[in-house]
Amino acid sequence: MTILDRMRRAAARRGTQTGLRFEDRRFTLADVEGGSNAAARVLKAYGVGKGDRVVVCTATCLEGVLAHLGALKLGAISVPANPDYKDAELGWILEDAAPKVVVADAPRIERCRRLAASSVEVVLEIDRGERAALAAEGPRCHPFYQAVRKASVHPVDELVWDDDPAMIVYTSGTTGRAKGARLTHGNLAANIEGLLEAFAWTADDRLVLALPLFHVHGLCVGLHGALVSGCETRLLARFDAEEVRAVLEREQATLFLGVPTMYARLAALAGEETVELPSMRLFVSGSAPLPVPVAEAFERAYGHRVLERYGMTETLITLAQRADGPRTYGTVGTPVAGIETRVVAEDGRVLGPDEAGELQVRGTSVGPGYWNADEATAASRTDDGWFRTGDLATIDAAGEHRIVGRSREMILSGGMNVYPREVEDVLLAHEDVAEAAVYGVPDDDLGEAVAAAVVARAGASIDPDG
Repeated sequence: MTILDRMRRAAARRGTQTGLRFEDRRFTLADVEGGSNAAARVLKAYGVGKGDRVVVCTATCLEGVLAHLGALKLGAISVPANPDYKDAELGWILEDAAPKVVVADAPRIERCRRLAASSVEVVLEIDRGERAALAAEGPRCHPFYQAVRKASVHPVDELVWDDDPAMIVYTSGTTGRAKGARLTHGNLAANIEGLLEAFAWTADDRLVLALPLFHVHGLCVGLHGALVSGCETRLLARFDAEEVRAVLEREQATLFLGVPTMYARLAALAGEETVELPSMRLFVSGSAPLPVPVAEAFERAYGHRVLERYGMTETLITLAQRADGPRTYGTVGTPVAGIETRVVAEDGRVLGPDEAGELQVRGTSVGPGYWNADEATAASRTDDGWFRTGDLATIDAAGEHRIVGRSREMILSGGMNVYPREVEDVLLAHEDVAEAAVYGVPDDDLGEAVAAAVVARAGASIDPDG
């Protein structure tokens, strides 16, 4: 049963229940199901078929959700793109993914058309109002929102199977350009099934989701989990600590998914105050290690011990503490259903309890590799088929995992990946910089902050505050 089958089943059971709320708009689960069918028909009318790529480059909005789901229903491949990417980053995704169609919101439409001019035939614009006049250059531009409203909500006829590709999510390493991690429909479904069980996530939950929908935490965990479980979701355009706290209190939320920076800011907002949230059941943290002082400060203020989980773009969520199990600060739990793990020394030996080495994983949510990057795919696997995470970990006698470091140089700041080479390239482009080295330093708010050591060119003077 694919991720789409599971969503349809939830909509059939509880179709009249509110599924998504965003700003002043409310969609029932049946609305989401029908709206995504309509979105699939619009995409199909512009030539999108099985295996074609659809880049979705929007701020958080319901139309972006429908475009993503509509692509999946056609057997096409959804490619979420950070709407705040710079030209070089977005241009590379458009070049490498070679999408048939790009779906973009109004503030990004011209940039997407300009960057996609040589490779994309159609750009669909999300704009609920009148469409602004566009420059003549670039691919043809057509309205998406208005077309979806007019399209049939009946299901499309495309058959989609578990091993069909569903998504390409771009993620970078410490060298080279970003790589597109491929994920199948089966990967997405297995990931959610494991998390619903671990988190005891049901249709009775009320989720507050302030994560962006362009990476796997917000999209593949938050959105997919909500639509498969059938719960009500309050979708927020962005994270603001005061707004999130108010929504948690006012709307009797039971579930919140966040990154460590969110918990740090919520704790700072509370200060010495004790915040009563009688309806809340579970706070979950991921995308970066949760610093113990942040976890402790949050628990003192809100009375909840945050549940931690671990995953990667290429593997989705592989480890999680359980809603009904122990939550030891500094650990990330045990394998979710369908996942195996091991810790391996540099010489390939499988290590025993409490010995630190590289964490390797395999199982149902581990994607098949990278798009257009066979060498990178091969390098990410061991000879016997395990995925190399690049993270250093220990496993204790009870099976609890602890991430103790990273063999890669990536910096996790505020739940977002920051890659030293990309920042170094920017610094080195400055006329006064001769050498630059970028690294992460501990930060109570962001988890890690980005720091740089810079050597000035001869005769130049660099003001670190300038």
